[in-house]
Amino acid sequence: MSDINIKITDREGVTHDVVAPTDMSMNLMEIIRSYELAEEGTIGVCGGMAMCASCQVYVISDPGLEPMGDEEDAMLAEAFHVKDNSRLGCQLHIADAMEGLEVEIAPYP
Repeated sequence: MSDINIKITDREGVTHDVVAPTDMSMNLMEIIRSYELAEEGTIGVCGGMAMCASCQVYVISDPGLEPMGDEEDAMLAEAFHVKDNSRLGCQLHIADAMEGLEVEIAPYP
């Protein structure tokens, strides 16, 4: 089993050091939900299909994320509170290259 360390700042401004497994096919949205870092019903509303942007995060430190895909780009083009460093947590699949990732959960519309 392989784990990575991620820093996630919740919507109240509290930073959490979390450990995320790389061998369970999880994405960042699922990690946020499993650690209960966002109020139930305010993250992953679409179930991780890149259709709602409720799992939007701001990338503070990018150790090597995969490039943004067309679906993610299109959803962010319609979302609220988007910044240049916005990504959808459901599209960030946990991998070894993400060790040291730092994100802030975007406000919920």
